[in-house]
Amino acid sequence: MRTSIYKFIENPLQFKEQLVVWGQQFREVTFLDSNSFSDEFSSFDCVLAVDAFTSIKTDYHNAFEDLKQYQQTTKDWLFGYLSYDLKNDVEQLQSNNSDGLNFPDLFFFQPKKIMLLKGSQLEIQYLNLCDDEVEGDFEEVNNWVLYKDVEPSAVEVQQRVAKQNYLDKVSKVLEHIHQGDIYEANFCMEFYAENVIINPLEKFWKLNAISQAPFTVFFKNNKQFLLSASPERYLKKEGENLISQPIKGTAKRFFDPVEDLKSKTNLAQDPKERAENIMITDLVRNDLSRTAQKATVVVKELCGIYSFLQVHQMISTITSKIDPKYSAVDALKTTFPMGSMTGAPKLSAMKIIEALEESKRGLYSGAVGYFTPNGDFDFNVVIRSILYNQENQYVSFSVGSAITSLSIPEKEYEECLLKAKAMLEVLQ
Repeated sequence: MRTSIYKFIENPLQFKEQLVVWGQQFREVTFLDSNSFSDEFSSFDCVLAVDAFTSIKTDYHNAFEDLKQYQQTTKDWLFGYLSYDLKNDVEQLQSNNSDGLNFPDLFFFQPKKIMLLKGSQLEIQYLNLCDDEVEGDFEEVNNWVLYKDVEPSAVEVQQRVAKQNYLDKVSKVLEHIHQGDIYEANFCMEFYAENVIINPLEKFWKLNAISQAPFTVFFKNNKQFLLSASPERYLKKEGENLISQPIKGTAKRFFDPVEDLKSKTNLAQDPKERAENIMITDLVRNDLSRTAQKATVVVKELCGIYSFLQVHQMISTITSKIDPKYSAVDALKTTFPMGSMTGAPKLSAMKIIEALEESKRGLYSGAVGYFTPNGDFDFNVVIRSILYNQENQYVSFSVGSAITSLSIPEKEYEECLLKAKAMLEVLQ
């Protein structure tokens, strides 16, 4: 059983930083931070969940059914991730590309300790609540001294797909589009470094400082780390309501306000970027309809422009009301992987990109998030993220772009480098 204790926090921004540092002592850590971004679908400013009471770790075989049983049995808070390769559980697909990270396909844990911050109010939820333990931990967090001036360590990052090879592969995607096999495909490439030792928390600080994204994550499962500055929500369930907010369309930010406004306006009016977004919005509408009550799938916003520190993004919002006969995990399974990271039609796109990409995506373009005790959930899209396996000293991040009939390979390559900028800056 969980009961709640509430505390007033005088300096929420400092407290958030102390929380994530304090959490490093535990084997399992999920820290979610909105970076003060708030919209009508926001629930918390930040959440820290640590120390597994129970957990589930599995490959893709029967993964969603195993997760459903785990979620319905615990009926508690669960934090974890769905890797992109769970596509193989949803469809008759395979993942045969190289994998330097070796993360499980699915991992969730039931935390002993949760702290949820909204404004200046902290809610503390512990399993088998002990007042002395709560007060002791709260005092520890408040007294934690932050050390951020860590000597930077440069990482020599390599590009898995050389530029000319990338251009050739995009041309092959375009051939599939012109032949009518697909309308759009999200083609990705990996940047990586081998035999390196990094301080994950230091890199997380840096990534968050230059990105300040609304779906930021620090995730730790023993020696496996995700440092994510994701701007994208995959799917949220709130009661009977499902909300998906795919991103398609990216433009550079500029220091000059005039140039920045021009970039933003050009993105809003760009026919190629709008086509990308509208095709994926239609795909998401179709995915949500599989579990929706009749006539409840609605596009609340189409091709809205939102600005983040690094880039402008085009975001659409699609909602539905889930039919009571479907479970929370059913809603995830019938929409996974998210359309913004696959293409349309989804199955054909996944087959083509699997054949052309050279790295297994793993957790990249999967989702991280949580279930609540009543079966609600919220998951991001794992993009703009660094992955690190401390055990085999392998660091990786991937970037991609949506290829449509209007795509110019050189411009798609430039978009990938723009998206890679923050991660390269953090590592190098």
